[in-house]
Amino acid sequence: MVTDIYNANAPFIVCDNLVRIYQVAEHDVVALQGLDLVVQTGELMGIVGVSGSGKSTLLNVLGGLDRPSAGRVWVNGQDLLKLSNAALDQYRLSTVGFVWQQSSRNLISYMSALKNIEMPMTILGESPREKRKRAEELLELVGLSERRKHKLSELSGGEQQRIAIAVSLVNRPKLLLADEPTGEVDEANAKMIYQIFKDLNQELNLTTLIVSHDIGLAQHVDRVVAIRDGKVASETLRQAKESQPDIEGDATEDEFNFTELTVLDSAGRLQIPKDYIEQLAHNRRVQLEVTPDGILIRPVEGHPTSHEDAEAIVTEMQEAQKANRLQKLISRWLPKQGRGE
Repeated sequence: MVTDIYNANAPFIVCDNLVRIYQVAEHDVVALQGLDLVVQTGELMGIVGVSGSGKSTLLNVLGGLDRPSAGRVWVNGQDLLKLSNAALDQYRLSTVGFVWQQSSRNLISYMSALKNIEMPMTILGESPREKRKRAEELLELVGLSERRKHKLSELSGGEQQRIAIAVSLVNRPKLLLADEPTGEVDEANAKMIYQIFKDLNQELNLTTLIVSHDIGLAQHVDRVVAIRDGKVASETLRQAKESQPDIEGDATEDEFNFTELTVLDSAGRLQIPKDYIEQLAHNRRVQLEVTPDGILIRPVEGHPTSHEDAEAIVTEMQEAQKANRLQKLISRWLPKQGRGE
């Protein structure tokens, strides 16, 4: 249960039993199934998961693009479930910046880098002088001041994405949401983009969430949250090791420890890794035992609860039903034969 959410020391994002249900072709699709998540102010966090796991849906909810179906979600002290449509529009304008995988969603192809950054400020009614000053500052932040007059066709994919990041900062957001920002660039540009996110996070205290399939994401963020089946399944924490001196006494480059934690949600549920479940022989019933070192999960011996056993049981029941129906038909037919009908 989440309490004291409006306290000044409260986390920047709190999702409590968050549910999002879509309707596709008259069928309900549950994208988020009671997700719990807490993000601190100024945190740089990654979100990973397979396609359909719910990670992009979570980003859309936090960005005010989708409304949650149930549960609770606060961002910067605002309850997104209770905001009016007008208040939600204002929330997107004043609080959130978006960076999409396709830079074309952020940029206009026939405009220069500078004009692309100025365009949102024109819509917001900024003066020409303020627009130019702010656009120059943002170009400097992403390291592309010398490319200000170049159109998109004259920029590399990595440069386009850096301009897209600059555009996302025009409204001075408190929350930056990036959906697969390195999905269409090479490794060198991906590292550069991640470094920009880190610099922005530190310089602007900008709370940043990055959705990615990149397995190397954990090396660039403070924490990685893995989403599976619409719930947070695990977290990976990055902790810097102490620099070790080399033979000549100079400090070597920082290395990191990565610690993976399984998440226990507010209802007491946890998602056990698939390879661990396989070691339990697919048992769906287990025994829990409290030990001095924690909780021991023990399979139940002789319990036919594996997937294969369940299929066999269902097949047997279906065959029994068929046999029962056949027996009834025979019972009705035999008396008629005895009467010569």
